[in-house]
Amino acid sequence: MLFPYTYVPHQMESMQVFIDFIFYEVWCKAPIGLVFHMDLFDGNSDLKEIMMEFGFSPKAPERGKIFYKEVKSIYELFEPLSIQEIEQFKKWYQGNNDLEKVCANNPAVQLARYTDINLFHSQIGTQLGVFFKDLYSKSLLDLAALRKKIGDIDDHYNNFVKINDSDKCPFCGIHNLFGQYHSKREAYDHYLPKAIYPFNSINFKNLVPACHSCNSSYKTSKDSAYKPRDPAMAAQRRSFFYPYTKTPYDIVLEVKLGHADITNIKTTDITINFGPAGLAEELETWKEVYGIEERYKAKFLGKKDGKYWLTQILDEWQNDGRLPADYLSTLARQTKNDPYAECNFLKKPFLDACKKLGLFDDINIEQTNDL
Repeated sequence: MLFPYTYVPHQMESMQVFIDFIFYEVWCKAPIGLVFHMDLFDGNSDLKEIMMEFGFSPKAPERGKIFYKEVKSIYELFEPLSIQEIEQFKKWYQGNNDLEKVCANNPAVQLARYTDINLFHSQIGTQLGVFFKDLYSKSLLDLAALRKKIGDIDDHYNNFVKINDSDKCPFCGIHNLFGQYHSKREAYDHYLPKAIYPFNSINFKNLVPACHSCNSSYKTSKDSAYKPRDPAMAAQRRSFFYPYTKTPYDIVLEVKLGHADITNIKTTDITINFGPAGLAEELETWKEVYGIEERYKAKFLGKKDGKYWLTQILDEWQNDGRLPADYLSTLARQTKNDPYAECNFLKKPFLDACKKLGLFDDINIEQTNDL
């Protein structure tokens, strides 16, 4: 991740508050032996009002009725659990929602996937999957009874992009994001995929806007928290970037080209070194999950990207009477001030690599026209 988002509080967080209440104050207290009843929700009047409408109103929408029935069904599955089993679920719930510690691979955090819960109690794991995988859905969040209490996700996005106004996707730095001047919005990526992890599908610390390429083409449902599975080894946790850290990341890119024949260069001729060393594991996770090396190399080889950047130095700027050193000096200042405008953060290391190969030492304008 090239740079973090600023977390933006919003009324939508109320939905996670509702789920916290349902988990801790309803499901985890099911073994006490009380019959599922609306009195269980006395501690949260807004949630109780919603549950009353979904469960008992003759005009309740079908999706609302389903929500009520699922909450009740999981309550009944929790009823026979022991104190020790309830405590284990609490640790899993807390771990899955402590995103900052999960990203840091804090060993004290007990992270739970559906596969982990199914080994413990397959029926509960299945029913939790039914509930949480569809919790973040337009069909539920747009219900009038809920929207009245939690607000609108489009409003959350509008507030979010006013604060996070870089206009660039922080996961790749290549593509623009829909911003405050667009009528559309980007999809929110579940950082820990909702298909794999329960309990956090409506937690906005686990919801991050990402460009379509990052979200739908490369990351999809990859699990950032675990290394790709080696059949011969047990699953291994790993660190990855926390998207809402208050400490900016200082990612360094160095490009090396295998030869000076730019017209015939291939992906195998390009090496990209990422730093700093202190973020080595986070960088490796980021590169694997978002296909970063493939995408950056494609930019360097693109006719309208890397080859055009080179043409700017060898042709356009030379025709204006400026030397490559002038261009590179200006680019260095632009990259420092605005690294993601016009992909400066990629343009500069690529052209630096070209310079190291001596491509700017003896300029022949006629040759550059063939690029």
